[in-house]
Amino acid sequence: MIRLFCYFLCVLALTRGAIAQEVSSDPVPTLLISIDGFRPDYMERGITPYMNVLAAQGAHGALNPSFPTKTFPNHYAIVTGLRPDRNGIVGNSMIDPHRPGAVFSLGDATQSRDPFWWDEAEPIWVSAEKAGIRTATAFWPGSEVSIHKVRPRDWLRYDRDISNQQRVEAVLDWLRRPAAVRPYFITLYFDNVDMAGHRFGPDSQEVNDAIADVDAMIGYLVDGLRQMDRTVNVVIVSDHGMAATDEVKAIQLDELIDRESYIAVETGPYATIEPAAGTDRRVYDALLKPHDHMACYEREKFPPELHYGHNPRVAAIICLAKPGWVILSGPSPYPLSPGGAHGWSNAMPEMHALFIASGPTIKQGADVGLMDNIEVYPLLEKLIGLHADVDIDATGKPAEKILVK
Repeated sequence: MIRLFCYFLCVLALTRGAIAQEVSSDPVPTLLISIDGFRPDYMERGITPYMNVLAAQGAHGALNPSFPTKTFPNHYAIVTGLRPDRNGIVGNSMIDPHRPGAVFSLGDATQSRDPFWWDEAEPIWVSAEKAGIRTATAFWPGSEVSIHKVRPRDWLRYDRDISNQQRVEAVLDWLRRPAAVRPYFITLYFDNVDMAGHRFGPDSQEVNDAIADVDAMIGYLVDGLRQMDRTVNVVIVSDHGMAATDEVKAIQLDELIDRESYIAVETGPYATIEPAAGTDRRVYDALLKPHDHMACYEREKFPPELHYGHNPRVAAIICLAKPGWVILSGPSPYPLSPGGAHGWSNAMPEMHALFIASGPTIKQGADVGLMDNIEVYPLLEKLIGLHADVDIDATGKPAEKILVK
C-alpha cells in the first residue's frame, strides 16, 4: 500500500509539471485525445494511473454518445457539435440518394476519403485553419479529407500499423516546434482498446492490456511535455462504449426476408436496411411487424429521443436490437462469443463514453456527470480561442462548468 501511494505521488508530480503549470506568454495548445471504445468504468479497474491523475486534477465525467453509437458518427459529432443526423456521417456505412450505387464504408478508401460525404458539416480543425489557428491531426475520422477544401496544416493518413508510441512521438514533435509553426489544436487517436473489445469482449484480459498500454502512452506523452517544458490543455474522450455479445443472441435478417429483396447497409446492434427496387412493401411487411429481440421502424418514425432518421442518408428501415442482441445479414465481422459490440441505444450505460479534461484553464475537481458528446465542441472552441460562424446542436452550458473563469 505504501509503495502504491508513493507511485501515485510520483505520477501526480510528473503529470502536474506537464499539464497544469502556469500559463506562459504563448497561447496554450489544446490536445484532443480519443480512445476508441473506452468505457468510463474502465477507469475503475486500477490500471490507469496517469489518466486517473489527470481526472483528479481537472474535470471528469462521462459522455452520452450520439446515436448510432458507432465510431465515425461520434467522432464527427465531437468535432462538429452536430449530431449525426445533421453532420452527415450517419453511420460507419451509409448510402446517399445523390450517389446511387455507392456505399460509404470504412473499408473503401475511395468513398471514405471523398469530401462529398463530409461536407455537410465543418469540423473544428477546418474552422480553426480558416481563422488562422494552426492545427495538426495524428488520426481522426475525416482529418485526412479535404473538407470544404481545407485540411489540417499537418496530418497523418490513418494506418493501423503505426504504433501508439509513434503516434505520440508525432504529437511531441509538433509541440517541439517554435511558436510560429507550432499547432495549437491537435488530435491524437488510439484504436487498440476498441479492437480488443470487439475480439475478446469488454471484460477480457486483452482489453485490460490495451487499457494499460494506452494509459502508459498518455504517461509517455505527459513525460515528453514535461521534458520540453510545454504547457497544454488535454481533453480525453471516447466515441462510445462496448458491451459483451453472445453468439446465441443473433437475429439473422435472411430468416425474415430473402437476401435479394434488401440491402443491409449496416448491421450489428442496430441495422439500417434499404429495400431493393421493385419489392413493393414486402420488406416493410416482414420487418416492421413485432419481433422478440428487436424493433424496426420506418426512418421517419424512429424514436425522436435518439435524434436520428431525418437525414436522407439514413436507410429506409432502422432496426434496433435489444441489449446484448445483434442483427446480422450473414456472418458477423467479429466473434460473438467471446466478443463485444457497440451501436445500441445511447441510453444503455455500456454505450457511454469517457470524458477527462485537464490543463491550466480547466477547473480542478469538476464532475460534469453525463453530458452529450456534442458539448465537447464548444469547450474546444473556448480552449483555442475560436469563434466559428457555424450552426451547432450543442448548448455550450457544460463548458461553463469546466473552464476556469
